[in-house]
Amino acid sequence: MLTALRCVIVRDLLLAMRRRADVLTALLFFVIVVSLFPLSLGPEPNLLRTIAPGVIWVAALLSSMLSLSRMFSEDHADGTLEQMLLSSSPLGVIVVGKVVAHWLVAGLPLVLISPILALQFDLHQSLLWVLSLSLLVGTPVLSLIGAIGAALTLGLRGGGILLSLLVLPLYVPVLIIGAGTIDVASAGLSAQGHFMILSAFLVVAAVFAPLAVAAALRISAE
Repeated sequence: MLTALRCVIVRDLLLAMRRRADVLTALLFFVIVVSLFPLSLGPEPNLLRTIAPGVIWVAALLSSMLSLSRMFSEDHADGTLEQMLLSSSPLGVIVVGKVVAHWLVAGLPLVLISPILALQFDLHQSLLWVLSLSLLVGTPVLSLIGAIGAALTLGLRGGGILLSLLVLPLYVPVLIIGAGTIDVASAGLSAQGHFMILSAFLVVAAVFAPLAVAAALRISAE
């Protein structure tokens, strides 16, 4: 199973590197959205510090959604998905590999660049690691939840709009807790409780999301 997991991750990463434009588009979208708010609101430090957590988290959420529809669609179009369904490896393991590859391409770059973009909002340096850690824990949850929506809407006409309607309500708790982590830390309080809730979201999503995605893929392939 570990061999199959590694092969799926490497394969999807290689395919992503061949489509660098798609990867850079999501990252550039994140940079543009985050950078536009300080330019439009003006140099008011208190206001920028107040809106920074929500702006960065919303931009990360929307950016990660840009590539959700491609998580399974290309495999479905060229017949690779059928081979995965017939594989001797558990489908849940294959799903985990594809979700990990999606996060490495669409989530990890946002985590790495977010502290640099947060400087535009005059966030204190002590809050930058809180922001990065909240995104590091929260963005995998977004990929796992998004994989469920991508599998349910696979092959449907107008699936992109339906995908957004399915996953956005499920993203809201992660968004609230993730942005609240920075708010709590900026108020001088401990953010441990928020991190524990985010970690609980990650554990629950990691356990149940692959099973739900595997079931949805079997239904979509029929």
